[in-house]
Formats: sequence, structure tokens, C-alpha cells
Amino acid sequence: MTPHTHDVVPRSNWAAPSGKPPLSSRMMRATWRGLPAKQHEVGWEPGLEVPGADGSLLRTDHYFPRTEGDFPTLLVRSPYGRGLPWSPLFGVLFAEQGFHVVLQSCRGTAGSGGRFDLWRNEAADGQATVSWLRQQPWFTGILGTIGPSYLGYVQWALALDPPPELKAMVVQVGLHDPHALFYEGGALRLETALAVGVGMTYQHQGLMPLLRATLRLQRGLRKITTARPLRGAHVPALGEVPWLDGVMTHPAADDPHWNGASVAEAAERSAVPTALVTGWHDALADQTFQQFARLRRSGCASSLLVGPWTHTSALQQGWPEVFAESLAWLRAHLCGDPSGLRPTPVRVHVGGENAWRDLDDWPPAATTADWFPAANGSLDRQAPVESGPLASFRYDPDDPTPSVGGPLLSRRAGAQDNGTLEARDDVLTFTSAPLTEAVDVLGPVSARLRIATDTGHADVFARLCEVDARGRSTNICDGLVRLRTTGQTPAEVTVPMSSTAHHFAAGHRIRLQVSGGAHPRYARSPGTGETPVEATRLQPVHLTLHTGSALRLPQGTP
Repeated sequence: MTPHTHDVVPRSNWAAPSGKPPLSSRMMRATWRGLPAKQHEVGWEPGLEVPGADGSLLRTDHYFPRTEGDFPTLLVRSPYGRGLPWSPLFGVLFAEQGFHVVLQSCRGTAGSGGRFDLWRNEAADGQATVSWLRQQPWFTGILGTIGPSYLGYVQWALALDPPPELKAMVVQVGLHDPHALFYEGGALRLETALAVGVGMTYQHQGLMPLLRATLRLQRGLRKITTARPLRGAHVPALGEVPWLDGVMTHPAADDPHWNGASVAEAAERSAVPTALVTGWHDALADQTFQQFARLRRSGCASSLLVGPWTHTSALQQGWPEVFAESLAWLRAHLCGDPSGLRPTPVRVHVGGENAWRDLDDWPPAATTADWFPAANGSLDRQAPVESGPLASFRYDPDDPTPSVGGPLLSRRAGAQDNGTLEARDDVLTFTSAPLTEAVDVLGPVSARLRIATDTGHADVFARLCEVDARGRSTNICDGLVRLRTTGQTPAEVTVPMSSTAHHFAAGHRIRLQVSGGAHPRYARSPGTGETPVEATRLQPVHLTLHTGSALRLPQGTP
């Protein structure tokens, strides 16, 4: 860590500008219900020019309470522009509650100078912005940060070498490791990469450019995601996106391309009180759980809120809970008012009973129970007596198994009916008998699978589902890994399936789903050993599941 020098400008009377927040922000603010009452009128100082680390001017808007007195400051740095939804979500709402809010566009976006380069400049530009804050007459020396997704990444980047003024962080559905955003189990998260490409390239340009690019991507999605080779297929819809091409052509986490990308170490040694928010179907949920574990190990004050949300719905349907949680954390650590904090560090929404549960830690103590697939399609607590093959299927990359729901960045994310998916010949299902008593699953889920293939190259997708009394199968959590086998000898692989808090009611059934992919959520395996991005030839693969496989559930007390 580098020593900080911070000469703060002597406090003086500050003449607040007369501007009001944008009309669009005020109109959106008026539509929200269930939020705390406004405490202050809000002023707006737009278009400030803040020197970045290399002197590039970073466009910045300042929201403030139009009330005499001293107020702490929140820093929000975004590559997605400073308009909707960030202006009302953070600028207006938090200024109403007694905070200066500095909303800044990352370099190369929304009028800021320089060139945007995913992750490479955020730590230095964040430090430069804090240096600028020290010169502002309204800055009290008490600083917090807040924001979702990449707006969470820039917070962790600043926390690598936290300035002494930084007293609290609120990271909402945020990431710390760009590689893990784009790759899982060795497979490219194709749909996520394309969605991030659209957002990063067009959202800061305004609503209409974003909508047009999104429509181009939607109309061309099948053509793009089935192109051979996959590399460059996005250009007609998105244009040239150099960083996206870099993501797609550097799959290995230890590739020098990713040097400096992960800011995970910030949480390992952080002393900045940090509140974390995610959802069970958030594409960044696993990163949030990793952040919480690191903060707990470091002894840092931290909290975790996990709702029934996707990456986007956490700031939409979940906003009343997320805003209340965020506001309480910031008031506690920036204003000395802990009255809004909950008594336990963790609050999770439990699916299946639609209830919140307060916990002392995550994951909570639980007993891992193995559920074993059998040749008749059942899922049993007892392992099969005989050894050998259980079931097999043919995965055809020319007709890839489709993705249904789960942690996507699109409106198709979340819990969905899996009936049509499970009717396919390339999807195996193993289902328990109706439960005689309720089962609570709290914590990380995984599948230990023993699989043989005829080509040696395949992906394996595993999913936990709940089957209700009417026979409807709904996805709970899942995961995918890239598999390599030799001959007909099955290879054993563990598929991490993220985490959940779910109550399986008596009479419902537990289901394990196994397939060879989920397209276009993941780039399809070509079956040949070529990388999916460069492959031009496709080879169908036969996969055989063997005994010794198990679904591993952390079961708590209902």
C-alpha cells in the first residue's frame, strides 16, 4: 500500500448551484413506492471536469442536499453513463437522504476523456477522483462508495489501496474478477459476454443507441452464437469491440491478458466496512459469496443480503429492500447512526417458502447429504448396489441443448419452467420420490459426476430443480464444467452449482438434471477439442453417466 498525502482545502462557505436534477430522473423517482420519505430537496451540479490519473478529464455530476450543514459524500463511478437509471437511483435518492453524491463517468465513456479499457484504469482514476474531492469545499473527509455490477468493481479497485477518507462500501451485485464473469468451468459465458459488450459499448451513449444495439443483438443472436468460427461474429451487431475480442480469445485465467484484472485481494485485507447484495439468480452471485468469505476472514465489518433476484431485478423489483439495506449501512458507518442495521450479518430469502431468514454466517453450518441417480431415473438417498453405466445421451453441437433461465443478464433469467427442456433426448433427469418431510437446502450445491465420452471432449451441465405437486420442474441452481476423458473409462468431475437457500416442501420432489451444455448461455463445445471461439468443425458426442455419481446438497433444519 502506498502512503497517502491529502491536504484538504480549508472549509469555507459554499454557494450551492441552483440547478435541479434532470426531469427524467425526477419523473422516475416519482414512480417508486415503498421507499423512505424524502428528507431534503436535491440540487444538481452537472458536467464537472475531474482530472483522471493521466490528466484525462472525467465528466462528473454532483448531487447534494439543498440544506445548510455538513454531509458525507458518496462516490459512484460508472462506464454506463450518468443518466437513467443511475441519476435517480443514486444521485437523487441518496441526496434526498443527506449525502453529497458524486456520479462520474469512467474514462472513455459519456464524455470523459481517454480510452475505456475494461478494468485497467479504475484504481488509479478512483484515487485521482478522491484527490479532487479533497479540494472541494463541501467535502467533509467522510467518504463512502456504492453501486452495482461494474460499479462494484471500481469500488474494489479503490479499496486495493483505500484512501483514509473511505469509511464504507456498498457493493450491489458486483464483481471483483472479470475473468470469472466471462468464464465458468473453462467455458465461455457467451450470452453474458455479448450482453456486457452491448452495455459497455452503447449504454453510456444514451437510451436510443442502447435500444438499437440491443435489438440488433436480439435479432441476430442465433446467427452470432452459432457462427463458425464464433470469433468476430458479433461485429455486425456491436461493431468492433477490442476488449470483447480479447475476452473471447484468452480463455485461461493465468493468461497474461488477465494480469491485474482481479481485485480479489482488496477484500482479503480490507478494513472498510462493506455491505454486499446479490440474488440467487445473479450472474455474479458466486463472486459476492467469495467477497463475503474474504471479508469475514479478514475480520472486516460486513453484511450480506441475498434476495430472490436476478442481476437486473435486484435494482428493480428488489430495490425497496436493497435501498433500505444500503441506506442503513451508510448511515451507520458514515453518519454514526446504527439504528437501521439488522441484528445479524446475513439475511437470505428462502425459496419455496417465500420468507426471509436471518443468519450469523454464510454458508451456515449444514450436513452434506448425497442423493444418488439410479438407472431407472430415480434419485435416492442410497447408492446403487451395482456399478456400471446409468444412462447415456447424444449431444449434437449442431443442435445444442438450449439454456432455460438461470443467472443470465437478460429478461429470460431466473426460475423458469424446465418441462420443455427436460423432454429433449439430450437431457437426463433423475427425480426423488415425493418427500415425506420438508428438506431445507442452505449453502453451496454441487454434483459429483462420473462420465465417459466417445470423443474425449465435452461439456457437462448439471442443474438442481424442484418438481411441485403438479409436476412442474423449476430450476434452483446449476453449473457447467469442461470435461476431458480418455477411452471408455469414466472421468470423475465435480460440477459446482452455485448456492441456494431453498425449502423443498413435503410432497415435492428433488431433481438432478444432466446435459451437455446450455446454449447460448455458454459457447457450445464443438466436440473436437478445438476452442469454441475458433472451431469450424462440429462433432456430436455420446456421454454416459456412471454409478458413483451424486448430487450433493447442504441440508439444514427446516
